[in-house]
Amino acid sequence: MEQRQSIYTPVLIVGCVIIMVSFAVRASFGVFQIPVADEFGWARAEFSLAIAIQNLAWGIGQPIFGALAEKIGDRRAIIIGAIVYALGMVLTAGSVTPFEHQAYAWLVGFGIAGTGFGVILAVVGRASSDEHRSMSLAIATAAGSAGQVFGAPVAEWMLTFLTWQSTFMVFAVVILSLILTLPLMRAPAMASKAELEESLGQILVKAFKDPSYTLIFLGFFSCGYQLAFITAHFPAFVTEMCGPILAGGVLHNIGITTTSALGAVAISLIGLANIAGTLAAGWAGKRYSKKYLLAGIYTGRTIIAAVFILMPITPVSVILFSVGMGALWLATVPLTSGLVAHIYGLRYMGTLYGIIFFSHQMGSFLGVWLGGQMYDLYGSYTAVWWIGVGIGAFSAIVHLPIRERRLEGLVTA
Repeated sequence: MEQRQSIYTPVLIVGCVIIMVSFAVRASFGVFQIPVADEFGWARAEFSLAIAIQNLAWGIGQPIFGALAEKIGDRRAIIIGAIVYALGMVLTAGSVTPFEHQAYAWLVGFGIAGTGFGVILAVVGRASSDEHRSMSLAIATAAGSAGQVFGAPVAEWMLTFLTWQSTFMVFAVVILSLILTLPLMRAPAMASKAELEESLGQILVKAFKDPSYTLIFLGFFSCGYQLAFITAHFPAFVTEMCGPILAGGVLHNIGITTTSALGAVAISLIGLANIAGTLAAGWAGKRYSKKYLLAGIYTGRTIIAAVFILMPITPVSVILFSVGMGALWLATVPLTSGLVAHIYGLRYMGTLYGIIFFSHQMGSFLGVWLGGQMYDLYGSYTAVWWIGVGIGAFSAIVHLPIRERRLEGLVTA
């Protein structure tokens, strides 16, 4: 316990910085959708497919980087992730065809996996005491929201004096600078390589046979669908839906004078509201059943999305939706990762949570890709919104039968 208390603060701070920067860049991609499409004359689906592939690669890479961190060490895995992330950004900046853009999205997605939740939350979880683990996971998750607060507005601001290609290059440099923070990230030692090789397969078999693990996997799908769709398409959606309404309105008087600015502010507000929402989830996760909290969050998201799409889309409704959805945005992450740690232990949390996260990213792929396809076919995102409402309700239901108890026969150290 003394060892964990002595290293908890620096590990948490560095973890927060890495996730914050990684997610700031990731959250900004929706801002580039219209500039890239306008420059090359691409259909909306072309850029959407690149972001969808990025999310799928993130999902595939998450368990890989989780296992890699358990084999060669957390810091080495994060270094590899940062290098791959930056390389993907640089190559994307030089792409001139949809195929190139989509091919390099694989590198960006794997880079996000190496600098994102799977690796960082496992480190923070091991470095925290049992008493503080739920809140520390929430703080690290909230750092991702903090990145989202400034990621989209900074990208929007940079596009006023830089090309989107130059903006990507700047982001690549910032991502590489994360490596300089890693000497401070020193978590408790992992099990020996021999121990890991001996029992990783065994714990995976036990987890896959456990119905609760399957339910957690299925339930996380809608989280990815909703978050990725909104992140990738909401700025463009706001730009097109609110253009005739914004001029001369109340928001104009407080400095929001363009619909593109409103879209960036909406993404920022989601991140800002989620800082409070995620911290609240961490506090509640220590005191109440995580599965019921997750069911409640998905129910709340479902209701908010349904009401938003049924009502007239105005700048005010966009702001209200952003705050409401933002409060529930990443609140699922500390609860889901905490549920995995509680049931299956800490030793293989990175790998086990990474597999669960793959479901999240399959949802992300579908949400982003389907958004582009539906828009090009029908000129509207309405059908995609309603699909999100349906799978959100599904996620609320599937969490209810989960058995929230430690699985017997696991080595949890």
